[in-house]
Order: sequence, then C-alpha cells, then structure tokens
Amino acid sequence: MQIEKEVNIVGKTRKIMAGITTTALTFGLIGCGSNSANLPPKPKDSNCDDWDWDDDKGVWACDDDSSSHRGHYYYGGHYYNNKNSLSKSSAYKSYKDSSSFKGGIKTSSGFGSGSKVFGG
Repeated sequence: MQIEKEVNIVGKTRKIMAGITTTALTFGLIGCGSNSANLPPKPKDSNCDDWDWDDDKGVWACDDDSSSHRGHYYYGGHYYNNKNSLSKSSAYKSYKDSSSFKGGIKTSSGFGSGSKVFGG
C-alpha cells in the first residue's frame, strides 16, 4: 500500500515537471521570435561576414571575429568605430531624426537578451 502511494506521487510529479518544462520551452521559443522582417537588410560588405543588430542605434554592427571592423557600426555604406563617431555623422543624425529610424526593434527577447553594444 505504501509503495503504491509512492509510485503514484512519483508519477504525478513527473507529469507536473513535464508540464512545467513544456510551458517553459514554449514561452522560450515564443520569446525568441525574430522581428527581422522589420529590419533593413544586413550589409553586404566583404570586410565583415557576421552582423548583429544594435537596437539602440538602429544600425548593424560587425561581429566578425576575423574582421578588422569587429565592433564597428555600419550605416550608409560606412563603418564607424564607436558610438561617438556614428553620432557625429550628419547622415546618421538625419536618419535618427526621421520616421524611417529603425531603433527600438529587438531581434530577440527573453532571459538574457538585449541590444548588442560595442565600443565606447
């Protein structure tokens, strides 16, 4: 009789844990959904093969470990080695003040996500 109760408890615990795991995975996958359809296309530049979207700046940043441009922002066909140089660009200032500014578009969400931030 005691063994039956223990087996029953273990069975119920497994069902509860399976439900919790399924729910967590479902929300995790939903939270990692991409809004990349709203983003401008990734740059096609032979100097960088890996790009990350910087949500705060609304531009792509090079994340290619083998590139001399790693950590640089890219806008209007030009690399900017830090936020300050990007912000000084008149073309970027016009873009940032326009209705076409794409800042605020996160490519993923959930635990541990956020904007990619490079350099000072």
